[in-house]
Amino acid sequence: MAAKPTIPKGTRDFSPVEMAKRNYIFNTIRDVFHLFGFQQIETPSMENLSTLMGKYGDEGDKLLFKIQNSGDYFNGITDEELLGRNAAKLASKFCEKGLRYDLTVPFARFVVMHRDEISFPFKRYQIQPVWRADRPQKGRYREFYQCDADVVGSNSLLNEVELVQMIDNVFLKFGVRVSIKLNNRKILSGIAEIIGHSDKIVDITVAIDKLDKIGLDNVNAELASKGIPQDAIEKLQPIIMLSGSNEEKLTTLKSVLAESEIGLKGVEECEFILKSVSRIGIKNEIELDLTLARGLNYYTGAIFEVKALDVQIGSISGGGRYDNLTGVFGMDGVSGVGISFGADRIFDVLNQLELYPKEAVNSTKVMFVNFGEKETEYVLPVLADIRTKGINAEIYPDSAKMKKQMNYANDKHIPFVALAGENEMNENKFTLKNMITGEQSLVTAEELYSAVK
Repeated sequence: MAAKPTIPKGTRDFSPVEMAKRNYIFNTIRDVFHLFGFQQIETPSMENLSTLMGKYGDEGDKLLFKIQNSGDYFNGITDEELLGRNAAKLASKFCEKGLRYDLTVPFARFVVMHRDEISFPFKRYQIQPVWRADRPQKGRYREFYQCDADVVGSNSLLNEVELVQMIDNVFLKFGVRVSIKLNNRKILSGIAEIIGHSDKIVDITVAIDKLDKIGLDNVNAELASKGIPQDAIEKLQPIIMLSGSNEEKLTTLKSVLAESEIGLKGVEECEFILKSVSRIGIKNEIELDLTLARGLNYYTGAIFEVKALDVQIGSISGGGRYDNLTGVFGMDGVSGVGISFGADRIFDVLNQLELYPKEAVNSTKVMFVNFGEKETEYVLPVLADIRTKGINAEIYPDSAKMKKQMNYANDKHIPFVALAGENEMNENKFTLKNMITGEQSLVTAEELYSAVK
């Protein structure tokens, strides 16, 4: 017996029911994007490696899926290079293209390429798959969808405020309770500056991020192991132990960062965002969290991350401000800010919490039983009519046994079945069966439409 085919680790097939759920996610997010004035674009699945490399840090570069050149990809490579077995060097010669790692860098490339056709500020959204050569684990896949919304060409912090509103709006529609985490790269830079170790910003933030898991003493020990002296670690203590309300945290930061101009600028930006959001009155909580340090390679201002409160899973949305991303493509001075919704993790969260509305999953509303050629001729005009009225409907294609047709309707969770035999045809009616309650009634075509609707 032939072996069953498989798919690569970190990828998934999606059944019709699962696709209905995923489309519910995409459509909900898309509706919110439209609500806030964002317009859709798409970019190719593959980009030139020169576009992607160097934009995500060394670790990100390692996670890029590279596409082998077609034709004689050994051309121009010496035997010495082949025998050297330097994988990175050989890949740079074998491969000129790669699958996109995220949607932000391709978007920056799009903006630079199409700068003469774009009106700024440009508010775009994109819902497409991305690929990462990561180690698959729960909630982490090698192929997954991102739903991104970005604004470029505006420095206004109102954009950040609107992104928080969008996050709140999306998860309210899903019925998922979330915590929105906020930080600012300028605050992190200010912290490193006031302890005299600006070059250690990544080490500092990585260590602080582990506070909940390993405790204060171990965080301080890790800082010391990274070459940060004791006096600098002592200066960090009020920041590591920062607690209280957002207002109290901001007050402490203003004091601690009093000598850092960039740090105070970050505090000011967070204060504006938090005050503006409080005036709007979002439903989900927003918290200033100094341990948040995502995307330090290209975020320059506000940083966002969203955690589900009722499910143990990684972040389900995140983003931030990236003032100089288009600069790497030769277009300086274009500020951007954006967020990304992790559709695959949201899919898992909604599954665990069973939050999909029934109408999002059940596609066909009514199925007409097929009793034969004469009965089908009677059914088809009515079937066509209710479809024009927006009702999802189908007829079983073969005049099979009734049990087989009913099993089909049950397997597809079709809520209504319409039957038209000789008696119904004589009365110009249908027998409509509610597959959930088992109730049956004799109805006209108009009554059938009203009942199903």
